[in-house]
Amino acid sequence: MGETRDNDAYEEELLDYEEEEEKAPDSVTAKVNGEGGKKGSFDALLFGSTPVQHECIPQAILGMDVICQAKSGMGKTAVFVLSTLQQIEPSPGQVIALVLCHTRELAYQICHEFERFSTYLPDIKVAVFYGGVNIKVHKDLLKNECPHIVVGTPGRILALTRDKDLSLKNVRHFILDECDKMLESLDMRRDVQEIFKMTPHDKQVMMFSATLSKEIRPVCKKFMQDPMEIYVDDEAKLTLHGLVQHYIKLSEMEKNRKLNDLLDALDFNQVVIFVKSVNRAAELNKLLVECNFPSICIHSGMSQEERLTRYKGFKEGHKRILVATDLVGRGIDIERVNIVINYDMPDSADTYLHRVGRAGRFGTKGLAITFVSSASDSDVLNQVQERFEVDIKELPEQIDTSTYSMFPFVVHLYFI
Repeated sequence: MGETRDNDAYEEELLDYEEEEEKAPDSVTAKVNGEGGKKGSFDALLFGSTPVQHECIPQAILGMDVICQAKSGMGKTAVFVLSTLQQIEPSPGQVIALVLCHTRELAYQICHEFERFSTYLPDIKVAVFYGGVNIKVHKDLLKNECPHIVVGTPGRILALTRDKDLSLKNVRHFILDECDKMLESLDMRRDVQEIFKMTPHDKQVMMFSATLSKEIRPVCKKFMQDPMEIYVDDEAKLTLHGLVQHYIKLSEMEKNRKLNDLLDALDFNQVVIFVKSVNRAAELNKLLVECNFPSICIHSGMSQEERLTRYKGFKEGHKRILVATDLVGRGIDIERVNIVINYDMPDSADTYLHRVGRAGRFGTKGLAITFVSSASDSDVLNQVQERFEVDIKELPEQIDTSTYSMFPFVVHLYFI
């Protein structure tokens, strides 16, 4: 924890802990998935795992601190979910694991993954806390049915700890997902640090992201003790295997007609269309619905309840087109998505990577199409190609369906 940082922006040090802290358990015990017994392993779950999972999970289960940067769709969430569930010893009224992330949708999704993997561990309780929900609901839950695993956004978690409703003195596992987003912003980093200081010294810390700059890595390590580090140092490897990428040059006025043509012509299970603002998301979705496309939109202008309802509906396949801002550009995992369309060019190469990572996840096939309508759009596209060493070609007249379809039979949207 005593490294020197290279940048003045990182001068704010983590404050010292209270001297009296609980000691870590002498040994790590495990549960067998399915029986709730002990001294078992998750070896069976590693069968057919991704390289990241195969590399990380055995070390994480042993309680090692972990920093992991790996491309989207490689199952990073499963690393901390499985390794935490394997180690956890639930005690009544004690929060033992804390997971922080930067958006409410991602918090909801992570909580769902914990619930899914802990189906056969009935003694373990999981809860998610984020803003937009009456804080009294969260306080009552903590008082009456305290979870062992808490997932949440920093603002709400900090409010609950400051009001003494959430105690972190028993936390053994501290996890940041999309950690670069959490730590690059000084305001959010201060919140994370304040929460971190309320946890015991002796705990496991794990951090994950698809993009992790060399500047932010020392900041991550400030929170850790001799972490295992897994980086994709050759950023070219971050582009997604199995993802076909194309661009279309057109004017702003031509975007709607071209989008209509694409949605009529392409075979897909589900598609995400990214735009640059709330207003554009709402207007484009309205246009698609008027044209009888099965579309919904998600953006920050909606209430939290409405956003989650729409997210769940799309994830469950009730709609096949999602128009969204970058609110769902990071971390959100929807298995059926095999096409991403950048209706508006993202603002950076990093954002491009996270957006197109919604398609072609876990090594499946996918297609990304980007509209280029200005000189600045061309600049970002060039940055993407240079940084990730990928040659993105103009969209051809015909695309071989087999290059992007995830399943042998895909119903054509036009006939829905």
